[in-house]
Amino acid sequence: MRADLAKRGGDAQLHPMPLSPDYRPTPRFALLGDEYGDAVEAATFPQTILRFRNDRAAATVGLNALTDDEWIAHFGRFEPLPGQPGPVAMRYHGHQFRTYNPDLGDGRGFLAAQLRERAQAASDRVASDSASEGRLLDLGTKGSGTTPWSRTADGRLTLKGGVREVLAADMLEALGVPTSRAFSLIETGEALERGDEPSPTRSAVLVRLSHSHIRFGTFQRAAFFRRADMVETLIEHSRALYHPGVAAGDVPGFLTAVVEASARLTARWVAAGFVHGVLNTDNLNVTGESFDYGPWRFLPSYEPGFTAAYFDQTGLYAFARQPEAVFWALTQLGGALKLVADADPLTDALNGFGPAYIRHLRAAFLNRLGVKSLGEAADQRLLDSSLALLREGGEAMRWEPLFFDWFAGFASSARALSGPRAALYQSKTFADFRFALFEHEPDRPERLEAPIFARPEPEEMLIDEVETIWAAIDTDDDWEPFRSKLARIDAVRRALR
Repeated sequence: MRADLAKRGGDAQLHPMPLSPDYRPTPRFALLGDEYGDAVEAATFPQTILRFRNDRAAATVGLNALTDDEWIAHFGRFEPLPGQPGPVAMRYHGHQFRTYNPDLGDGRGFLAAQLRERAQAASDRVASDSASEGRLLDLGTKGSGTTPWSRTADGRLTLKGGVREVLAADMLEALGVPTSRAFSLIETGEALERGDEPSPTRSAVLVRLSHSHIRFGTFQRAAFFRRADMVETLIEHSRALYHPGVAAGDVPGFLTAVVEASARLTARWVAAGFVHGVLNTDNLNVTGESFDYGPWRFLPSYEPGFTAAYFDQTGLYAFARQPEAVFWALTQLGGALKLVADADPLTDALNGFGPAYIRHLRAAFLNRLGVKSLGEAADQRLLDSSLALLREGGEAMRWEPLFFDWFAGFASSARALSGPRAALYQSKTFADFRFALFEHEPDRPERLEAPIFARPEPEEMLIDEVETIWAAIDTDDDWEPFRSKLARIDAVRRALR
């Protein structure tokens, strides 16, 4: 892989681009060698119509100065960016709904580039309160064509799937969830046949900007082949790039760091009322950053058994089972690491997930309610009373409005008690919630001055609205509802920063 990619990288100036000092190509995955990925070529598409470009994300990696033509050249035709070796389809295995699949790998995507985030970008990210500056980021694709791991699939992405991923990533970022960011969406002019939606349907290629695409399943593949050397290489690669606070050679320490990041991610999902839908071990990565949004949903109201995927017949990845699902996936990662480390310290690292999840869940609810910590006991009272109120309220108490109405605690009392849900705030359970909330001091209550809090309703992302946005595109090629939704989500992000 390295030799081939180096040769192709020499042709990266086919389409010259303006270089920014913030553009810092840092290809690292290709250095691992041929056993970890395959050099591939992107498909040639009949059309390349730019539908979405994330200039805010592009600015963090020095690519915002690209013209639309240059953007399409690099993210529609995939001419390599300067200093990048070329596309790599990553190899991995994974458990899919707890059945091991050794035939996985990047089947409709590839790693297109790796580059450093500009130093100031950490302060721009809502979900970066513990992230360091200058992170190594990936540009990864979805729908870019077949690879050696496509099996019988066509390697394509529906335009609807691309639109849904843009919406999910933007909403999660606004709500403070560690997430990949949708970077680019280009319609590609092919008619795709799909068994689970009306066909033929329109096609697209998506590019996401993510902290890492090293999955739990990447380690599982190396362990499957009993390659202790590959497991050790992956550990050191991931430790040095993504968890540098862990000492070299400290395998339990590395697992502890992944457990902590995964617990934080899961807690943020729950606080956002988000259901990922497919928590297979190839959809969880070592940085604890959410990515690859397929059949996702946001909760309308509190429903522990709410599922996102129609094919999740047993509710394995239902809303309230997401912590269990992530922990199970972490145990599979721990099993792969047993090839190079003793079991007992790895078990100790895994046992840290439960306490870490509860700690992060308390923090996530405080963040969503816009109040400061008052200590473990008081914070737990607020978490418990919030969940009790959501549970008691049933369908009438939608998930998102509770956090919207009571953001910054007592500073929102007049607004909430005169708003459209005032009648819901009368019960004994609400009195318990209000007492627990008012114990806590508002965190930056000046945020209530943002225009979003002058509205009677919060910005939500429920499936009916998503379908309406898609229907406008599909029926009339009307992208205005999509653009308007993104603008409103951005207003939420800026208000909550």
